[in-house]
Amino acid sequence: MLRALLEVVFPRRCAGCGEGPWPFCDACRSSLLALERPWCERCGAPAPAPRTRCRACPPPEIERARAPFLFEGPARNAIHHLKFEGWRGVAEALGASMAAVAGPWGPAETSGTQAASPAAGPDSPVDAVTWVPLSARRLAERGFDQARALAEVVGSRLHLPVARLLVRTTDTGSQARRSGPMRRAAMAGAFESAGQPPPLVLLVDDVLTTGATAAACARTLLDAGASRVRLLTAARALAPAERAQLRPGPGRYTRMGLAPGSVVARGNVPR
Repeated sequence: MLRALLEVVFPRRCAGCGEGPWPFCDACRSSLLALERPWCERCGAPAPAPRTRCRACPPPEIERARAPFLFEGPARNAIHHLKFEGWRGVAEALGASMAAVAGPWGPAETSGTQAASPAAGPDSPVDAVTWVPLSARRLAERGFDQARALAEVVGSRLHLPVARLLVRTTDTGSQARRSGPMRRAAMAGAFESAGQPPPLVLLVDDVLTTGATAAACARTLLDAGASRVRLLTAARALAPAERAQLRPGPGRYTRMGLAPGSVVARGNVPR
């Protein structure tokens, strides 16, 4: 009842521009660049033809990576609203699209596949969802952890348990202006295990850039007993060569679940 009342008093607006209807207005939806096939099977970066890996792939600690959108335009704005302006509801819009691209990694009843062991193929179901945690200082400043908010939406929509498996022990500061090697050096020893991880973990974060932060988290999880770690982010940054492979078209946004009246827009994930 409280949520319904708040929707009347403070109706949710477009996660991209803050002006149009929820979750993305027509203008923002048409500007989103969705990442989909043909792509690199390992990391989901667009490619002229399917390939098993590419130069955009994250470090080897990450088994596979997926993101629904390019980190640009409305997707970038939405993530900034979530991270820096406290628009917590944006996690629902982005998390729904994340769950859509990670659907094959959900449990058997969600993905339509039979349950698999940790040693099974690259699209076998994951056991649990966790997130890249903020430092204590950043958490106190923001009041919430945006990666955890995304992880909770993904876990709920894929019917997977969400568990706190990592603790950030070092406040590494902003990574935005650091090179790949500098990021990897800054992340060394920045995380500790917060519990026994299951064999196959889905790690959630907001943006994939070089993968240094996610790799540090994955290494911690692997050292703590996980067998494999996959990465799911709301968006990813790409070099010009990978960006050039993107070809926008109306069907791309429909398949991301963002077309008017789509099942994700109504609160469900395609199965």
